[in-house]
Amino acid sequence: MTINQLRQLHEARPFRPFALRLAHGSQVKVPHPEFMWIHPGGRTIHVAVDDDAARIIDVFLVLALETGNGALRGRRKRS
Repeated sequence: MTINQLRQLHEARPFRPFALRLAHGSQVKVPHPEFMWIHPGGRTIHVAVDDDAARIIDVFLVLALETGNGALRGRRKRS
């Protein structure tokens, strides 16, 4: 997953909720653009989760993005 692919979904208007699929199998939902912040360096993202908590995620651990229609955007295999 690239930071540009993530920014594209995050900045889409109208915004459509999506989920991040992480390398260890978990999923983090982003229901609104204000729930996610991309660090200026582009290496990490911060996602607000339940109970006033946040997850800090290394972008390299995001394997796919799942949109509302269930489509996954994943890493492309390099040839």
